[in-house]
This record gives sequence, structure tokens and C-alpha cells, in this order.
Amino acid sequence: MRIHYISSIESTIPISESYKDCVELIRSDYYRFSGKKEKLWRMFLHTFIEPSFAFTFWLRMASYKTKNPLYFLSKLIHRHLMFKYSLMIPSSTLIGYGLYLGHPTSIIVNHTAVIGNNVNLSQFTTIGSNHKQAAVIGDNVYIGPSVCLIENVHIGKNVTIGAGSIVTKDIPKGAMAVGNPARVISTENAGRYIGNKWEL
Repeated sequence: MRIHYISSIESTIPISESYKDCVELIRSDYYRFSGKKEKLWRMFLHTFIEPSFAFTFWLRMASYKTKNPLYFLSKLIHRHLMFKYSLMIPSSTLIGYGLYLGHPTSIIVNHTAVIGNNVNLSQFTTIGSNHKQAAVIGDNVYIGPSVCLIENVHIGKNVTIGAGSIVTKDIPKGAMAVGNPARVISTENAGRYIGNKWEL
């Protein structure tokens, strides 16, 4: 596994370099959903039960291209699920361990975004950019429903962003932010909505 360190959010983002790396990332996502560490075949069976996990499963598989015999199948299934559930998260996006999608519908993420470890994305979230660099999100961040992150904002560790917020400026670590435009309203226990954290 190759590690990419991003100083602005003090986070290390894993990048798959083998089939084994993909499985490790899938296991971290499954742990966020279930709180259990399972073998690959059991996680694969879970893709037929939980649509959100099915998407993250094939997203991870499609993120590794070199020497991956399942790449074209993974990419095909990933794209099918993208349009089926309106989960527009490209496989080229830098995403850390333990991605959790609360509901499998209407999430749009620009491919230039960076998503840290143990991040929750809720329905109707948009992480976009018109200027070639979308948001950079730290570890243990909860993003509520109908949140928009505009352009190259940096979200620190252990942040909670309330439903319907429009984020146009950086949010410091350990903060809870809400509103349009989003503003910090608290710095107490902001990361409490992140369950089943994958230990880094």
C-alpha cells in the first residue's frame, strides 16, 4: 500500500498498489458498516444485501488498475451502480480507509476531491469544483444530508457538518459547523457521529 500524506489535514491517504490492498480497503469499509472484520467471500455476499456497501466494494476494486484481472469487470459494475443509485464517486478519487455511505442515493464527488479516513457521506451531498481542485476532507468527518462543499475548502479532523450546510471556507479540526454559509457553532465532541472507526 502506498501512503500519500496531506499536511493541510494531517492525514495519510492509502493508495492501492495490489489486489491485497483493495481487499484491505474493502475490509475497512465493511467494518464501518458492520463493526466486524470478515473474509472476502463473506464481504462479497454482503454486497447483495447492502447497496451502499456494494457500491464501495466495487469502487475499491475499480480503483486498482495495474495487474488487476478484475479491473474491467469492476469498472463496469462500478459505473452501473453509479448511475443506478446516482452515486457519482469516481474510482480515481483519493479516499482513505473506512468510507461510510449512509444512504445509497444522490452523492456527487469531484474526482479531484480528497476524502480522509473514517468519513461519513450522507445523501444529497455535493463535493464539487469548477476550478480543478475540490475539497480536502480530514479523518473522522461526518457530513450530513444535503451538504455542499464548494471548491478547495479544507476540512480538519473530527469535524461534523450539519444537514443543509453550504461550506465555502475552511473548517478547523474538532469543530461542528452548520448553516448557509457554514459557520462553526461548537468545538465540543464534534466527531461523535463516527461509529466503528477503522484503526489506522
